[in-house]
Amino acid sequence: MQHTVSAAPSANLDAIRGEIRSHYLADEAETLGHLAAAADLSPEERAAISARAVRLVEAVRKSTDPRLMEAFLSEYGLSTSEGVALMCLAEALLRVPDAETMDDLIRDKIAPHDWSAHSGESASIFVNASTWALMLTGRVLEEGEGGIEETLRGMMRRLGEPVIRRAVSAAMREMGEQFVLGRTIAEALKRGRPMLAKGYLYSYDMLGEAARTEADALRYHKAYADAIAALKRSSTSDDIRRNPGISVKLSAIHPRYEETQKETMLPVMAGRLLSLCEAARDARMGLNIDAEEADRLDLSLDVISQVLASPSLAGWDGFGVVVQAYGRRAPFVLDWLHALAEKLDRRIMVRLVKGAYWDTEIKRAQALGLAGYPVFTRKVNTDVSYIACARKLLGLTDRIYPQFATHNAHTVAAILSMAGPMVGGTRN
Repeated sequence: MQHTVSAAPSANLDAIRGEIRSHYLADEAETLGHLAAAADLSPEERAAISARAVRLVEAVRKSTDPRLMEAFLSEYGLSTSEGVALMCLAEALLRVPDAETMDDLIRDKIAPHDWSAHSGESASIFVNASTWALMLTGRVLEEGEGGIEETLRGMMRRLGEPVIRRAVSAAMREMGEQFVLGRTIAEALKRGRPMLAKGYLYSYDMLGEAARTEADALRYHKAYADAIAALKRSSTSDDIRRNPGISVKLSAIHPRYEETQKETMLPVMAGRLLSLCEAARDARMGLNIDAEEADRLDLSLDVISQVLASPSLAGWDGFGVVVQAYGRRAPFVLDWLHALAEKLDRRIMVRLVKGAYWDTEIKRAQALGLAGYPVFTRKVNTDVSYIACARKLLGLTDRIYPQFATHNAHTVAAILSMAGPMVGGTRN
């Protein structure tokens, strides 16, 4: 049977698109009021969710022994400057190619902080030993007042930098591996096998910067295609929800992913993304389009609309889109995606996340002198938005398979509470 598309869905799409554009810098307090009402949690539900979150955290803590990463985070929480410095260092050192830059980065992140305040405070012998080493390293790397003391310290710094570099790199690499499954898709698949054997699934995301040149874009595109081919061997179920998935950054497959280049960029971008989608379709797996900076949202919807409309993707339920709840337009984006899927007679996946570019969005809005911000300025507001958007997603399952990504136990408990029978068998 041939599917006939009426004019009404297109008009609805255009109207929602207008709402998305008009809410780019929507008033935060007014937006939050609407979202709190949409979340629709009674005092009793909120109390039950909080209690469930506590049980989740307690169960996790009792079921496993704390690993190195947990011990570090327990001592160096992300609310401390030392904790933030360590997380930045762990992530950045994995991508630093040369010794000179590595030394500068270590000096920048370690020397300014008060490591002595943490000495002997952790229950982990390794963490206490590392704290002592970080304290000594900081003293070696910090600048002195001059004179013979500074001269001797300078000698120690020059002679000791290779040793410090290797020690810090080893420790940070150990921490970084808690967040990065592997340097290649083959390594990630190998390290992921024990969890796969327990029934877990992975959605793979390749870390990297946006493409700066056409050569970069072609290399990233090939890397995505190769990853899909490698994952195809693990996609053994006829149900794509039970197979691995992959996430793709649009900025990685075209060097001019910007509004001013839309006319020439869009056909090329759409062609490249479509080829990856078709490969994922053939591999019986899902492909999610990653969310990026707020000023690219409107452009990304053009790419999504053009690619999803391709006849070659009809019948494939693996096309996915990531939506960031910290964006003030998130609810309208969900409405637009649902309307698009309805118009094209598709079923799609939508993964709801909190958001990954908060610092960039705030700084960019300030640098441009904008009248407001495209993202919420307080974490609690983002949490409210996430719950409201989750509530909306759970009501759009006729066309959308909802996915929820969060590290927050309270958010997990809220999703489980709102989803109810949809997550059958979950009791805690």
